[in-house]
Amino acid sequence: MRTLAIVFFLGTMLSAYGQHTLNSPNGKFKMVFTIEKGRPTYALELNDSPVIAKSFLGLDLLDTESLLAQFQIVDTQRTTLDETWEPVLGEYKEIRNHYNELLVAMEQQGSNRLMHIRFRLFNDGLGFRYEFPEQPNLTYFIVEDERTQFAMTGDHTAFWIPGDYDTQEYDYTHSKLSEIRGKMKKAITPNASQTSFSPTGVQTALLMKTDKGTYINIHEAALVDYSCMHLELDDDNLVFESHLTPDALGNMAYMQTPTQTPWRTVIASNKASDILLSTLTLNLNEPCAYEDTSWIKPVKYMGVWWEMITGKGSWAYTDALNSVKLGKTNYVHTLPNRTHSANTDNVKDYLDFASQHGFDALLVEGWNEGWEDWFGKSKDYVFDFMSPYPDFDIEELELYAQDKGIALMMHHETSGSVRNYERHLDQAYAFMQQHGYNSVKSGYVGDIIPRGEYHYGQWMVDHYLYALKKAGAYKIMVNAHEAVRPTGLSRTYPNLIGNESARGTEYEAFGGNKVDHTTILPFTRLIGGPMDYTPGIFEMDVSKLNPKNKSWVNSTLARQLALYVTMYSPLQMAADLPEHYQQHLDAFQFIKEVALDWDVTMVLAAEPGDFITYARKEKGKDNWFIGNTNDENPRTSKLAFDFLDPEKTYLLTLYRDSKDAHYKNNPKGYAVEKFKVGSRSKLQVYSAPGGGFAISILDVTEQPEKLKGLRRLKAY
Repeated sequence: MRTLAIVFFLGTMLSAYGQHTLNSPNGKFKMVFTIEKGRPTYALELNDSPVIAKSFLGLDLLDTESLLAQFQIVDTQRTTLDETWEPVLGEYKEIRNHYNELLVAMEQQGSNRLMHIRFRLFNDGLGFRYEFPEQPNLTYFIVEDERTQFAMTGDHTAFWIPGDYDTQEYDYTHSKLSEIRGKMKKAITPNASQTSFSPTGVQTALLMKTDKGTYINIHEAALVDYSCMHLELDDDNLVFESHLTPDALGNMAYMQTPTQTPWRTVIASNKASDILLSTLTLNLNEPCAYEDTSWIKPVKYMGVWWEMITGKGSWAYTDALNSVKLGKTNYVHTLPNRTHSANTDNVKDYLDFASQHGFDALLVEGWNEGWEDWFGKSKDYVFDFMSPYPDFDIEELELYAQDKGIALMMHHETSGSVRNYERHLDQAYAFMQQHGYNSVKSGYVGDIIPRGEYHYGQWMVDHYLYALKKAGAYKIMVNAHEAVRPTGLSRTYPNLIGNESARGTEYEAFGGNKVDHTTILPFTRLIGGPMDYTPGIFEMDVSKLNPKNKSWVNSTLARQLALYVTMYSPLQMAADLPEHYQQHLDAFQFIKEVALDWDVTMVLAAEPGDFITYARKEKGKDNWFIGNTNDENPRTSKLAFDFLDPEKTYLLTLYRDSKDAHYKNNPKGYAVEKFKVGSRSKLQVYSAPGGGFAISILDVTEQPEKLKGLRRLKAY
């Protein structure tokens, strides 16, 4: 890692109430900090145009004077850092961390309490946080609310989901800020656990676009030992204020100095692609916590999952039990329902197919006792994460998977009973090690136990990190579903190889996602880290799996392939059933070939809510993959390949929508075409409504025969 750091100490000679300016390394951003009548404020400009108007900072504290006013500056420090670091897994081989920093040390008159605000200004945006040094007048305190403001400069267009303490699984609403209140009721759709709090409350990462064409993203980074931040809009003045997730008592966070809050982030650009390419969130997190990361690897997996999601099969072993008590209920003498998907023979069939086609792992859900009464019972001792059903032979399947050269992926559904999960964690992870599982999908469906806690409060934020660090001690990778949205912690703990934390593919079997959903998620949810979106559905008519389920997957088959490129994750699932892939092996080839870890990431075209086209270079190889996801409008993309090595000719395989393809009327209309391609080649590709395209560009220098007989794409 190459690092250059310069620190300037300016001392107390500076004015206690003066204006302090911080510029980004490239000079395009300017942040201005002031103390106005004792209240700290900041503002942010991009290219001399305001992005965040003057906004107040501070916190409300419980049972004591709040940290909002009566401040004076006692010291400032300026720092410049320019370093390059390599992520264990990621979108880039290396990432530049280059910022100018201003630390403002303040003292509150009367109470003599100290509060610092640290600003870091990058070439892609701003990060800032509150810091509380060890001090005699402030040691233990309770945050009643955080009062960080983000004052907007106009009635921007926003892509938002409702503020909620328990779920992010909503479709995005596209509206003016002033329209949020009127659209909120319709935006709140049913979920297994949800707690909305305001008619103008929204979640981060929030994307906006100004009338002048500036894109603004507000989020947070390094969420540790604090509660998750939402944004509540004062729609009369168009000012967002932070709104933290409370605990069962209504308190937001419990603090002990020395301590700090997470970073509050503002990414901005006049190009949509710059939002997608920002590394600010990762850069605000701490370096990797592990010395040995050799056990952390990308995972391409299949799963005994979609058949249960659609209702074709079941998680539960029997329909004959209304009440289960682990260790007392005897399943051996219970009538099986014959729909239980996680049975040994069915799992072997999946293992055969996944192994044949080169997958790394197979997820199996519903393997363990307790699914008969797992949900909605406020049940504490719901699973033990170690007791298989009678028809799931864990030892036999362990040996079978080893023989096939494939790993089994563990599933730990907690049903929100987090206290129960923590009491079992060591045994559960040791059990995984014993049986050859090196990764786990954890789940937190339903209301949280301890009762009254929320999914995104400080208590649960601490739990998610506790489980992740505990998994690291056992060299286990984690894919957490229903957990708090990611904030770049995958830099520090790269065994966090995936999160759900948004509305994913499963909702296509619950009535369907909006057609433009995947053109928005990379601008919002993926700003914080990779998502286990679970793409790869080839049969869009869900009723063909379960006649009672009339849902429809709102996508063409070609777009399902594109999602492996546009929805970044080192963990990617081929979510459909093997028999559906058998019917389209030519398209399935892309899923088999597409890489998961990258040296280079480029955005060829993007507009939130409309389309995104990514190009990515495979880690350590000269292979490229391109993906385009499109909304409900047909489009034609013009591609140039000037990023290719000009000395080489590559094999390009195009997976595209047919001219009559349509996400509703003809989702399986696709074509596969092969060409020779070079750095001067060009290509036009059609994307159908709800469609897209995927492209593999393979270096076949050592296999020139693969180019024989292929037409070369035209050059400029």
